[in-house]
Amino acid sequence: MLQRILFSLLICFSSISFSQTNILVLGDSLSAGYGLKQDQAWVQLLQTAYKQENQAIKLINASISGETTGGALARLSPLLDKYQPDYVLVELGGNDGLRGYPIKRLRQNLSDIVSLSKDAGAKPILMQMYITPNLGKRYATMFSDSYQKVASENNIPLMPFFLEKIADKPEFMLPDGIHPNATAQPLIKDTMKYALAQIIDQTK
Repeated sequence: MLQRILFSLLICFSSISFSQTNILVLGDSLSAGYGLKQDQAWVQLLQTAYKQENQAIKLINASISGETTGGALARLSPLLDKYQPDYVLVELGGNDGLRGYPIKRLRQNLSDIVSLSKDAGAKPILMQMYITPNLGKRYATMFSDSYQKVASENNIPLMPFFLEKIADKPEFMLPDGIHPNATAQPLIKDTMKYALAQIIDQTK
């Protein structure tokens, strides 16, 4: 009798599937780890933290230095087909702004990225982005406002900019003043770990 009970329990436990949450990170140099070794960058640091805590979360880093919203949009469909992510974290737009691309194009590309992700069954997460007012205050304001509009129009989470408390501190930045250095990466990791946990809990 005891053997039958143990056998039944074994069958029961073996039928339980422990689901893994896959997050596709679609970003630019800020997430690609520009100027750093891959194991120093925040994406790898966060993946290591998840592994150490036995959290079933996998980060797929599809970020490319210099990436624009248009470039990411062009390569998104194959990424969605290959990885079938549960979430798509969109950290893009900075290079569009640096090149002075039209705001209308920025918003359309972000919206198309969101739509493609949703059509593939993934939940998009849009990160707020900012640029310096080199092209004028009006352009910079329109740029930053675009993220709230895209998030609101598509009813998706808008994540705070992950360098918000870092970008103005030289000790955390590379000499170019644009990219975070190795010292900043653990701080970014902690910021992202908290922000993603909040969003995942809210969107389950």
